[in-house]
Amino acid sequence: MTLRTPRKALGRTPRHALAAAFAVMAGTAFAAGLPLGITEVDNAGLPDVGEDWLAENPYRAADHDVWTRAIEVGESAYTQNCARCHGLGAISGGLAPDLRMLEASDYDDEWFAERFQHGMTQDGITKMPAFADVLSQKTAWAIRTYVETRPDDQAVMTESPALKELRDELALWAKGEGTPDEPAMKAKLDEIAARIPTLSSAPIADSVAYRASEQLDGTPASYAVAAETLTVGLSVHN
Repeated sequence: MTLRTPRKALGRTPRHALAAAFAVMAGTAFAAGLPLGITEVDNAGLPDVGEDWLAENPYRAADHDVWTRAIEVGESAYTQNCARCHGLGAISGGLAPDLRMLEASDYDDEWFAERFQHGMTQDGITKMPAFADVLSQKTAWAIRTYVETRPDDQAVMTESPALKELRDELALWAKGEGTPDEPAMKAKLDEIAARIPTLSSAPIADSVAYRASEQLDGTPASYAVAAETLTVGLSVHN
């Protein structure tokens, strides 16, 4: 099979140009001899996808619970196995390509599946290991779902002042102070979340605003959890 270049590698901006590097650099750290340590994760709760590898992400159009679980599993698997090269939160520091640039499409799904299974070797040097014999296909597509739903970090930074204000308000509610108005809070968070896109063209960005809104359930405990989500999430983008 001929390995195709991801569509966004054809883009004109510097960020899109980074994706073109997939063809020649997919893990300098591995070439440098850093330890591999591939680790499978608990992917219970994800539907089985069969033994034959799919050419399209089965969790992208799944119901909300499955989609959410896929992101949860994918985040864990990515952090343990991919972040050392591709960056925490899938934000590349330049050591390896920015995986968020892969489009949420069957074209780049096929590319992802091929590279995930077989890795990449260049001039006898492993640039990226083959994961297929260590990580399951369910975990692979969970990683794909996590990566493609990462928010545009520049957009998050733009919304950071407003999100910090909401975080501080939630923190007060968690302590029993102020006058909680959860519908208004959710509306504000949802409005901000709608302004934060993905870099993959996936329709929903799993941003800190989106997560915080999802976590609110009318209890002080949920206010504390949402405030912490905003605090931790914003620290990644600042």
